[in-house]
Amino acid sequence: MAESAGKDSKSSERHERDIPEMNLTNNYSPKKPILPDQSEMQKSMDKTKKELNKLKGFITKKYPFVKAIGLLPPQANKVFIEEEVGENIPKEEFEKLNKKVHLCVIIPEDKFKEINKIKTEIVKQIEGDKQDVWIYVKTEQDLWEYGMDSKFELLSAVAMSYPLHDKSGILKSLRVAEIHKSLVLQKFERYVVSYVVGGSIITGSAVKTSDLDCFIIINDTDVKRMPRLELKERLRGIIYQYIAEAHALAGVKEGNLIHVQVYLLTDFWESVKDANPVIFTFIRDGVPLYDRGTFMPWKALLKMGKLKPSPEAIDMFMSMGDKTTKRAKMALMDILVQDIYWGVITPSQALFMLHGLPPPTPKQILKDMRRIFVEKEKMLEPRYAAILENIVGKYKEFEHEKLKEIKGAEIDKMIKDSEDYLKRLKELREQIEKKAQGQTIEEVYNEVFDLLKAVTKKKTNAAIIEEFESMIKSGKFAPQSRKIIDNILSARADFKKGKTDLHKIDNVRRDSADLISSLVEFSQRKDLSDFEKGRMIVKYKQGEAEKAAEILVLDGKIFLFKDGGINKITNKVENSDMEEVSKAMEAQKGKKANVGADAFAALKKELGEFEIVF
Repeated sequence: MAESAGKDSKSSERHERDIPEMNLTNNYSPKKPILPDQSEMQKSMDKTKKELNKLKGFITKKYPFVKAIGLLPPQANKVFIEEEVGENIPKEEFEKLNKKVHLCVIIPEDKFKEINKIKTEIVKQIEGDKQDVWIYVKTEQDLWEYGMDSKFELLSAVAMSYPLHDKSGILKSLRVAEIHKSLVLQKFERYVVSYVVGGSIITGSAVKTSDLDCFIIINDTDVKRMPRLELKERLRGIIYQYIAEAHALAGVKEGNLIHVQVYLLTDFWESVKDANPVIFTFIRDGVPLYDRGTFMPWKALLKMGKLKPSPEAIDMFMSMGDKTTKRAKMALMDILVQDIYWGVITPSQALFMLHGLPPPTPKQILKDMRRIFVEKEKMLEPRYAAILENIVGKYKEFEHEKLKEIKGAEIDKMIKDSEDYLKRLKELREQIEKKAQGQTIEEVYNEVFDLLKAVTKKKTNAAIIEEFESMIKSGKFAPQSRKIIDNILSARADFKKGKTDLHKIDNVRRDSADLISSLVEFSQRKDLSDFEKGRMIVKYKQGEAEKAAEILVLDGKIFLFKDGGINKITNKVENSDMEEVSKAMEAQKGKKANVGADAFAALKKELGEFEIVF
């Protein structure tokens, strides 16, 4: 069963790599050797490593502009000897040269006049050290000429050389591209029209971190039924997955050194006819690593001026200028609307919330900013309100379609003004937070000491604290209550000295909540106890029936709760309500329950003979 699942998995994988109507090869295998056999190269390298490093040191020190030095694969010696010396070289001389270590030294194009001099000096050094080395001194352009002349095996050999020195990264990039090309050719065989490289490495303006642009043109004329977009996506999916594999095989761990673009032949030809500037640049500067007689004729036609755009294409590309200008103007308006306007509105609203106010609407914010922070609180200078007014004013002009476009200089000024405004808002935030901290500590202090005064019946702080300590000792309050009071006094004193500590004040606020809760609870229990002392049940007779009512002695008065109604009894009986009872209870706090004899006489007159039940 596992074997069957394995077959299904392989079948599915093959299906994903297949494209209907294209007779693709299944020769591709990650195990298939892409690199040339490097055993001979390694043997040569191990044997002459010390001598080669010495030679490399001589070359790079004497000629620091040298871009790369590569040890060519031994199997490529034959093609290089035939290229340099000629195909009719005597067999003995060929065998002698073929046994040597072949090095390729790459120099910048602007040093091409010094090639003979450089080569002579290097050969002299080789002979002096009695090294068995054959040297090739090439400019970058010489390498690209190999591709132009369809001598792909020479360019491939340089790409697959062992890098002794690679200052510009040219060997590393070419190596990854060469391996990627081989992987693509294994899969697509006859469908690859051209594999071309371009970009800064080809034009000579590359640095070590530059990548190599690779363009692959695929013949899609056999595909009749599949939509072009779907075909292109499928091709990209297969070809792009080879990029990481090429990096791994090349031994390159850092980022992507090649940037691959896949073109269908029909689309590419359409772009050539329409004179697409990107395609023209690609044809002009590109160097083929592989070509089936298509790319180079395009390059020759372009050079002869035979690739000419149609009038429609000229009109299209000319119109792009107008569209670009319009987009640029729209982009400036977007900066005003999306970035600058909302960039000052939102932080302004945040400060209102920090100040304890609801955030005003964007239409109201300028008016409220002036009223609250400039005029009332005097925390913000008028010039910052003027900056906000200008930005809001421009936005309103845009909103009402009065502002059609805005100049870059105006945007620059508004950006500078908004930066100043936002910097000032940060300072204003600190001011608001400091003020809020002061209000917090004062509110905590007042609330705690007002409760302490009510609980201890003392007036001065010293007397309050002394009495409270005795209450703590008697177990009426928790021992940590004393520390909380000390922290409140300390935080308040520090704030008055200008020492603000947000965390300390926040801790005091949080801890004081427990103390306040304890003080309120104690006060309520005490008040309830006092009220209970003045609360009594009276029994009386109404006809033959025995009745019961409740009386509450408050503030020198008796409140009688009978038959769902409330009466107030002093020296007479009057109707009352719960509002009056509540006021009397508030007035009774902290006092002993006391009532005159007249009130009880009036109660007797109201109920007749009664009995008080405790």
